[in-house]
Formats: sequence, C-alpha cells, structure tokens
Amino acid sequence: MSVRICAGAAEAVAGIRDGSTVLIGGFGMAGMPVRLLDALIEQGAGDLTVVSNNAGNGDTGLAALLAAGRVRKVICSFPRQPDSWVFDGLYRAGRIELELVPQGTLAERMRAAGAGIGAFYTRTGAGTPLAEGRETRKIDGRTHVLEYPIKGDVALIGAHRSDRMGNLVYRKTARNFGPVMATAADLVVAQVGAIVETGALDPEVIVTPGIYVDRVVAV
Repeated sequence: MSVRICAGAAEAVAGIRDGSTVLIGGFGMAGMPVRLLDALIEQGAGDLTVVSNNAGNGDTGLAALLAAGRVRKVICSFPRQPDSWVFDGLYRAGRIELELVPQGTLAERMRAAGAGIGAFYTRTGAGTPLAEGRETRKIDGRTHVLEYPIKGDVALIGAHRSDRMGNLVYRKTARNFGPVMATAADLVVAQVGAIVETGALDPEVIVTPGIYVDRVVAV
C-alpha cells in the first residue's frame, strides 16, 4: 500500500461524497487541518456528519464549513465556547443536529472503530441525560453505559511532517485526535507542514504509521 502525495489541497479532498461522515482533527484550532477544510468547501460535498472535539472556532476551519451549510450533524464534546457563534446560531435556528459525547468517550469510540471492537461499557454519562435510551449494565456495583464505535468515511487530520510513505509526526498539542482518527476512517487525508524523504524521520518519533494514511499534502 502506498500513500498518494497530492499537489494541492483540492486534489487531497477530491471524491469526498455527499452524506459522508468526516472525522476532523484538532483541539480547537490546534491541529485543525484548515487548508483541507477550505478545499472541502470549494469541493462542494454536503449533508455531512462531522466528528470533532469542538464545533468550530471563529469563522475559519470547521466554522467556515458549518457556515457554508455543508454539515447536517455534529458529533462533538465541546459545541459551545466564546467563539462558537456559527454553530450556536445554526443550532438555535434548528438547522443542524448535535450529538454530545464526553471527550474521553469520543476518543474511545473512534479507537474502538480502529481496533475492531464491537462496543464497550463506560461509567461516563451514567445517570445523566446522555445515557437516556442507551443500554446500561451494572459492573462491580456501578452503572455503565454501552457505547458503540464511531467510524468515518473520511478523516481529515493535521500533522507536522510526513515522509513519502505517509508516516506522520505531530507537533506538541497539535497531536490530539489525529492519531486515533487515522485508524478509524476508510480514507485518511493528512495536511502537513513538510514532506521529507523516506528514512529522514526518526522511527522512534513516528506516531501514525503510513499504513493508515492514504493521501498527504504539504501546505
């Protein structure tokens, strides 16, 4: 399996279809693949389900995708912060759906998809409205909620560098959700700061092996 080195962001997001579930890396703006999102807006895919930690910041990146009316549903942990006015307006107007998932559960649901785990139990959310309608089970005397994997059709992630085989390294907090999302989607597209020759990256610092990555673009 070989990675496709793309000439530009438009090539990197080509073929993403209407109705896709798109995993978008980033914790706020840290690690968010803004150039890929801009290209996705230009590409035109709509009716998307977006999985991300936040529901957009300011007017760029994911917020711009929301403002363009391309997203039907957001699955995230933090839909509201001081600069989430785009999502807030859409949600209050009834123009977008929200599934709220605790942050650790969100990460574990994607990890489960990548690991082939059918479902798992967690104490997080038990006894709250997030558990309504969900299967629960007593384990060691405590109520646990059954959670199912989140699998993406596409993952758009940001990394620091890639080699020509698609092995990725990240920079500090920009690492966040990228590694787990790369395991949980059919098509993985990485936006990186630079592409280096194979062998130039120290194998001990590679976080996402190239086997998980389909397309890479340097921006």
